[in-house]
Amino acid sequence: MELSDLGFDDWFRRQGEPYGSEYRMARVTAVDRDRYLVRNDRGEVPAEVAGRLRFSAESSVDLPCVGDWTAIQDHDAGTLAIIHHILPRKSVLRRKSAGRKSEYQLISANIDVAFIVQSCDRDFNLRRLERYLVMVNEGRIAPVVLLNKADLVCGHDLEQKIRETERAGIAGRVLGFSAKTGSGLDRVQQELERGKTYCLVGSSGVGKTTLLNRLLGREVFETHPVREQDGRGRHTTSRRQLIVLDGGAMLIDNPGMRELGVIGIGAGLDESFSDIHELSEGCRFRDCTHTQEAGCSVLAAVESGELSEERYRSYMKLMKESEHHERSYVERRRRDRAFGRFIKSAMRPKKRKNG
Repeated sequence: MELSDLGFDDWFRRQGEPYGSEYRMARVTAVDRDRYLVRNDRGEVPAEVAGRLRFSAESSVDLPCVGDWTAIQDHDAGTLAIIHHILPRKSVLRRKSAGRKSEYQLISANIDVAFIVQSCDRDFNLRRLERYLVMVNEGRIAPVVLLNKADLVCGHDLEQKIRETERAGIAGRVLGFSAKTGSGLDRVQQELERGKTYCLVGSSGVGKTTLLNRLLGREVFETHPVREQDGRGRHTTSRRQLIVLDGGAMLIDNPGMRELGVIGIGAGLDESFSDIHELSEGCRFRDCTHTQEAGCSVLAAVESGELSEERYRSYMKLMKESEHHERSYVERRRRDRAFGRFIKSAMRPKKRKNG
């Protein structure tokens, strides 16, 4: 396998030029806490992060994630790789980290297309779909919506859900299929192109692992049924990993996300809610908050019925949530930098005294 088969194109080649002959290029194919796998033209081996890279990282965003291209050195006769540098990323899939802490969590990188998977049963939720779409658009990734478990609804209901998705202003293709029966799977397979990287995102239990097994053509990964009482699934996928399919496309499988907080999503929000963004161009005030201002085109569209109140509320909720978390993130980083400067200043007299 050549590096180009793993997505190493001319753009990445230029990014890797500063590292010359001292390092070799490899792509991160799996991350499980602090353990990594990397792959290149020589094969796939376990990897560790070099101490200098680890200690210089200000947050987890500065460490390798699945899909990253890295500069490595071989150790132990080629059975272990040391990751020294991370090449710039073309695209990133990230969210707010789980819990109260306002921090970015990097999910995967260098993705061309994101398959946003929902099921046609109780999991179908336009508001959740909007959240995924914002996250994908913010990361400069092309979205494709996959509605799985079409075998659980009649054809009319499936078409209605597709129309609901399209009417909601959700951009990108919407495909209905059944990973269980294989119905409509050919349309999903037609989306896959050799040398491109795709990822699967969605809640637990929507059938991402079943779809992956279907695309692989064999039962490689274990699946679990959803719970009858609430329709929720179990986390079948426990780690993020990049798989090369037989046709040459690459697919990143991600664990289901129960919590999908947003942070720093300005561009992604405007692209995902392009209808509201276009309406806002007609507002009387450039800094209109779309809450109570006179001459607000967005509020006028809600009042006239041109814009649904549900979509407006979803937009406002995402915007306020993102702004809140971003303010907290910026303030925390400011405190961290101030503390770092204090420590350095406190150490200087001691160094002079000891000298």
